[in-house]
Amino acid sequence: MYFFLCHLSVSDILLITNIVPQMLQVILEEGATIPLTSCITQFIFNGVSATAGCFLLTVMSYDRYLAICNPLLYSSIMDARLCYTLATLCWLLGFTLTLILAWLLCELQLCGPNVIDHFFCELGPLLELSCSDTSIVEIVVFVLAIPVIAFPFVFILLTYVYISLTILRIPSTTGKQKAFSTCSSHLAVVCVYYGTLIAKYMAPSRGELRNLNKVLSLLCTVVTPLFNPIIYSLRNQEIRAALRKCIWMVIGR
Repeated sequence: MYFFLCHLSVSDILLITNIVPQMLQVILEEGATIPLTSCITQFIFNGVSATAGCFLLTVMSYDRYLAICNPLLYSSIMDARLCYTLATLCWLLGFTLTLILAWLLCELQLCGPNVIDHFFCELGPLLELSCSDTSIVEIVVFVLAIPVIAFPFVFILLTYVYISLTILRIPSTTGKQKAFSTCSSHLAVVCVYYGTLIAKYMAPSRGELRNLNKVLSLLCTVVTPLFNPIIYSLRNQEIRAALRKCIWMVIGR
């Protein structure tokens, strides 16, 4: 679990460092200028980190499924070789699928005014700058959303159905609580991550609801990566004890 958490943390750090500095500049200066190459680069890093995050959460759900539903076979199945292979596949798929969209974006003909109504270079606002037909790009986005969002989300739901059924069959209350605690953090992160992601892509990026799309983008790119380490860290007893100690020191002062 901690091995995949490290990769999820790298994905979050990559996402935040790619988006937040540009966002702060846009807010402080009420607008900013970015070269087209930098804009495409920002789009690539955003796509790689977000896509890899989806696949990493899926792999983590499989890891929790094995740990709870097949505990005797867990060590033999989820060995170091499989962990490295799954993590590598997550990053390679994220990089490959994002490069496909970036290549299609580079083939589009842009027309003025080259103003993006957003705080970073996202797909929707970039497509609005195009003078050429964007239907092919939109079709590719819809097709790629199936293996990136739909399939992982369904897979995670199925694994947690089996996990829930297994936990309910545990006779002792202590055993149920211990089994649930091993996957509660991951389930919370999945709900926050996919909840904002699905709502973001269901909300129109054009028209009157454009500001709503900006808020959802802020949740996906800033708020969710901020909550991930908090959710996982609070499961650790030593971190909770240190946090209580800090709070008491502040209150005592």
